[in-house]
Amino acid sequence: MFRRILIANRGEIALRILRACHEMGIEVVCVYSKADADAPYLRLADRAICIGEAPSKESYLNISRLISAAEIADVDAIHPGYGFLAERADFSAICRDCKIAFIGPSPEAMGKLGDKVECKRTAKAAKVPVFPGSDGAIEDVDEAAKIAEEIGYPVIIKASAGGGGRGMRVCRNEATLRSSIKAAEQEALASFGKGEVFLEKFLEHARHVEIQALGDSHGHAVHLFERDCSVQRRHQKIIEESPAPGVDRKKIINIGEGAVRLLKAAGYCGAATVEFLMDEKQNFYMLEVNTRVQVEHPVTEMVTGIDIVKMSIMVAAGEHLPIKQKDVQVRGHAIECRINAEDPARNFMPSAGTIETWQVPGGPGVRVDSHVVQGYRVPPNYDSMVGKLICHADDREQCIERTARALREFAVGPIKTTIPLQLGLMEQGDFRNGGVDIHFLERLLK
Repeated sequence: MFRRILIANRGEIALRILRACHEMGIEVVCVYSKADADAPYLRLADRAICIGEAPSKESYLNISRLISAAEIADVDAIHPGYGFLAERADFSAICRDCKIAFIGPSPEAMGKLGDKVECKRTAKAAKVPVFPGSDGAIEDVDEAAKIAEEIGYPVIIKASAGGGGRGMRVCRNEATLRSSIKAAEQEALASFGKGEVFLEKFLEHARHVEIQALGDSHGHAVHLFERDCSVQRRHQKIIEESPAPGVDRKKIINIGEGAVRLLKAAGYCGAATVEFLMDEKQNFYMLEVNTRVQVEHPVTEMVTGIDIVKMSIMVAAGEHLPIKQKDVQVRGHAIECRINAEDPARNFMPSAGTIETWQVPGGPGVRVDSHVVQGYRVPPNYDSMVGKLICHADDREQCIERTARALREFAVGPIKTTIPLQLGLMEQGDFRNGGVDIHFLERLLK
């Protein structure tokens, strides 16, 4: 097992990893930018090293400074968390070249699954259901128009290397398709440094259902069942839950087994999330693979009792997965609300500033993952999430009631947060009935 790990991240995920490491007897080195110099979790680290100014490119995205910090602190491994460099194959490769373990997949496995075009090829070979569309990157507009005519409109253009909605265009006719390809390529190039885009069938009323999976370096992999992430805005998730309400369990098992095949085909070691879109007939189509721990991993931890962060560290150290598929059982229901420093009443305008009131809920089945304390200043430089509320109960109805109770107890001020929106959703009829899709929230907010 590792002796000392550097956490190449910040905020709640840095604290989450730190706690897991300390429970495993591993020393922790935290890095921080000048904007995060007063972050309270830094006091819990065995060592904290400043790596630069507030802008991410000068700190958390600066590979040379992270590697220098790792070498100065004499660490055995680096945990990238999520975001920043977590899905950068070059960072994984540099860590390996510097004889520092990367807690995540190898550059080769990340290349197979992190690039959407290559991932789709690997998935098809592993008999994982994928969207009909182009076999690879679009090289000819006329060929793209031909493919779109064959699979039927609407279609969607996606960036091969990206996510978060960038480089993405929905096209409902040939004229829009032809005019959108170049714009999508330019946006993808500006956002990800790679301008390749590809074409897929677009589902009008899809649900977003993802499979959490784990693999080790000995060829073993398991899935930890599903999460439903359909409540989202502009491709950013607001609420996640498990199990997915109203979905045939046999179909969940089938796509879970497909996710395991995919990890094995890629030689994948670590935590991964295989994301699917589900149509109204409960047909599943693979969307992408996130080659890292997910923001919403606590949802799965609550229903399975499996510590995903600890498992990721164990397999990165070369250990065998200590669980078999038959050991994984889902108990009860869990819901996560991402508490973002945004004002839903003002089109989700960011709400940075000092938090003067911070009162978190408690009680049975309530978990709050956050790095925030009273007096913490939310910097304007990074993601707006200040915490996650995760609730667990025996069934979905009880879990919704528990989540609503916890949201009512959650007091944050004077900054604005998404709590009022999420509390309203707990009382909204379609959400309570499980009748949502990925455009549900956007329709509700019109």
